[in-house]
Amino acid sequence: MNSMTTILIVEDDERIRNALRAILVACGYSVQETGNARTALAMTASHNPDLMLLDLGLPDGDGMELIRSVRGWSQVPIIVVSARGHERDKVEALDSGADDYITKPFGTDELLARIRAALRHGRARSGNAAAVYQGKGLKVDAGRRLVTVDGQPVHLTQTEYRIVLLLCRHSGRVLTYDFMIRELWGPFSGCDTQILRVNMANIRRKLERDPSMPEYITTEIGVGYRMIELDTESE
Repeated sequence: MNSMTTILIVEDDERIRNALRAILVACGYSVQETGNARTALAMTASHNPDLMLLDLGLPDGDGMELIRSVRGWSQVPIIVVSARGHERDKVEALDSGADDYITKPFGTDELLARIRAALRHGRARSGNAAAVYQGKGLKVDAGRRLVTVDGQPVHLTQTEYRIVLLLCRHSGRVLTYDFMIRELWGPFSGCDTQILRVNMANIRRKLERDPSMPEYITTEIGVGYRMIELDTESE
């Protein structure tokens, strides 16, 4: 399956680019690469890669602009791989359209897990509304509007369910507070993050075995929330 999956590496540091290529090729991915934004834009348009790994610091422009340019016409999954670790950079990249953000240095297992999640999410962007999401004892059946943990039903309010379903549909990637608020209550709702945090606290009390050490929904401090990567089945 991986042999049919092409990943475009956009990284100006040749050593890092070579290391990424070696990791991906060893895992069976097809790799394309470039060190600048202009060529990356052209390659995305002409070669239609399945995923882009993007460094933000490029010699001919900032990666944020590349994300926004690509998002104007393509939904290719984009994972930012950057040394910039500030919350504001993560939020800007994710709100600009990146699917995920990894801070250098990073582990190989983490990188590959994020890639798998982004690819899965890319395939499911227009997926079945009746999908079933499950992992680690959690099961969310969107068609039946049923949530269970270890086979036991969990009773959520309508708002809590919508939050859980949104996170499931994007499982494995971090969703910013602003993105979630826009998706849940609309761009002009006037809702703030406190409403989201209150609902999340209630969700964790109902889903998590130990709400103080969540297994399913983790917090990216100052950025947003991430649901663990779940398996997805269409009915």
